[in-house]
Amino acid sequence: MRIFLAGATGVIGSRLLPLLVAAGHDVAGTTRSPDRAGMIERLGGSPVVVDVYDLDALTATVSDAKPDLVMHQLTDLPDDAAAIPARAAANSRIRTEGTANLLTAARAAGASRVLAQSIAWTPSGRGDAVARHEAAVLDVGGVVVRYGQLYGPGTYYATEPPTHPRIHVDDAARRTVPLLEATSGIVVLADPAT
Repeated sequence: MRIFLAGATGVIGSRLLPLLVAAGHDVAGTTRSPDRAGMIERLGGSPVVVDVYDLDALTATVSDAKPDLVMHQLTDLPDDAAAIPARAAANSRIRTEGTANLLTAARAAGASRVLAQSIAWTPSGRGDAVARHEAAVLDVGGVVVRYGQLYGPGTYYATEPPTHPRIHVDDAARRTVPLLEATSGIVVLADPAT
């Protein structure tokens, strides 16, 4: 399958990319930073430098990739968890405007499938952006993957798991791969609550 992976250098995207390649998929992976394109290539993907907010460039890029599936793993989160409240508007913008642009580009490219990340909890004051994001994906017959709070290397919880819902980032990536063929709907990926 040809996959356009938006957010290929993120916490989940960088783990998904080699898994998708190992499963035999041809993956075009995006980054906003030319400095990170080499990482995508090292992980087995074809790097694409594009900004999700530049609709014309995004549409051309997705069309050039000719994907069967567009996978949305984009977020706009800070490196420091303490800065999340200050960056809330930027992450909500990814979920609304970024999602709308990615879905427009997928439609223009003739992609038959969409899979998009979401979250398995409601963030204070940002539930509307999450709901709009998920509704837009479901409206095009896509799959919404609601991840629990990620923990493990490279996450906000590198050494100590957060409260439930939660999931180890490597497990989240591994459990996403079989969802390429899932029927439209919402899938929650989280550790069992104990």
